Amino acid sequence: MEYFVNCNTAPLTAYTVPLDKTKAAHLYRRLGFSASVQTIDAAIGQNASTLVDNLVAQALAAPDIPAPVWADWNRDNYPPESEDARPIFRSQINEWRLAYTNALLDNGLKDRMSFFWSNHFVTEYEVYESNPFLYYYTNCLQRNALGNFRTFVSEIGLTDAMLFYLDGVFNNGNNPNENYGRELYELFTLGDGPSYTEQDIIETARALTGYVDRGDVRWTPVAFNPERHDSGSKTIFGRTGNWGYDDVINILFEERSNEIAAFICRKLYEFFVHPDSKDATGNAEAIISGMAATFVANNFEIAPVVGQLLKSAHFFDDTAVGVIIKSPYDIYLNFVKETDFTYSNDTLDSAIDNCSLLSQTLFNPVDVAGWQRDRSWINTNFMIGRWLTMEMFVQDYWNNDQEQFRTFGIEATGANGATTNDPDEVARAIIDKITPKGLLTEIDYGAAIDVFKEPYESDMVYQNNSWNMMLQNADSQVYLLLLHLVRQPEFQLK
Repeated sequence: MEYFVNCNTAPLTAYTVPLDKTKAAHLYRRLGFSASVQTIDAAIGQNASTLVDNLVAQALAAPDIPAPVWADWNRDNYPPESEDARPIFRSQINEWRLAYTNALLDNGLKDRMSFFWSNHFVTEYEVYESNPFLYYYTNCLQRNALGNFRTFVSEIGLTDAMLFYLDGVFNNGNNPNENYGRELYELFTLGDGPSYTEQDIIETARALTGYVDRGDVRWTPVAFNPERHDSGSKTIFGRTGNWGYDDVINILFEERSNEIAAFICRKLYEFFVHPDSKDATGNAEAIISGMAATFVANNFEIAPVVGQLLKSAHFFDDTAVGVIIKSPYDIYLNFVKETDFTYSNDTLDSAIDNCSLLSQTLFNPVDVAGWQRDRSWINTNFMIGRWLTMEMFVQDYWNNDQEQFRTFGIEATGANGATTNDPDEVARAIIDKITPKGLLTEIDYGAAIDVFKEPYESDMVYQNNSWNMMLQNADSQVYLLLLHLVRQPEFQLK
């Protein structure tokens, strides 16, 4: 697959050209998990700033996933230790993965952002293995997805999932554990750089001590024990005092606000615009600096800086379209949204399982640094897996309802099926719907169109102009074309 150099020189100022189909689809692929033909068609001709403002407002108003019945269960709610409770654990975690995947499809920008933050404020379920802890961690991601980043940092560090994952529950005043303090700076707020010293980490760990009362491990929330807190004097970023948890957050954001803003805005840029933010041929650094200034000026509110980026000429520049490699979740969920095929919980269970096969297990990133994204998704083994699992995904849709393939072909073309009698037109419309910039060459288009036309190639319907989308086998033509497209390099991009 071609490596895309970031040569985007467009500014951060608002994009003012009315949206065409390609730019509307680009917006929905990046701020959510794509969208149906009808949603994209409704966006054509709209002003980008107005549309993005509306989508941000919808995201801010979107409800969180309701708490499951087991959100506050403790040991007494499960079978006694003499019995096997694992089937119940598995049933609950599967239930929650399904609920969250449905939210990814339904909640647009809100849960695109909560998904982003799950790969930033990383925890791994297999480390703490508590379903109630998972619920409250996910709820924290959702509630703060577009909220205040300072509040987010403060809250996420005290979730039970994070306290167990990064050893906060073992951070005693008489024996400080530096794990969370280190990741607070290196992974969550400042990055790996000169903004802090090893001594800052040591002193921060001391300030974070005391959250060690674990009760019935993995069953009861962690509590603060003041007797296990280091109450001595600490010096963090040059400021000395008897600091505690809240003081650490306050000092961090007061003394390193510019560094935090730059680090987070670079991650947002690489997530939404281009995976390479440091290529000298573009002006990514200027864009990130502008975003960081907005972040600081808005007291670290996330929504304004995300909205600014998604409304910008830089985001909508042609060089930003189709240059991010889809994650496994992008592959399956984008397909669901773009085709608007009917899906069930079984469909989503299949997608969840396929993603795990491709190394993206929901709530279990590979390590504390998270999934590294982009080119890491397409090594030789994963590429074959992407092809095969996606083919089976399409086949399952075909086996469940063939007629919806015809409907998709008609809707993608934007014409009535009875008068859509140009197979090239229909095939190109389908291709352009599920790829961000179409296929690379006319030869590639020709090969795909030949696949689409094959079922009727010997019936002379093309030669006598009697072909149309209402013919008996037209649904299978769409099916065959989709099977062909899911193996194309362009399908792997968003």
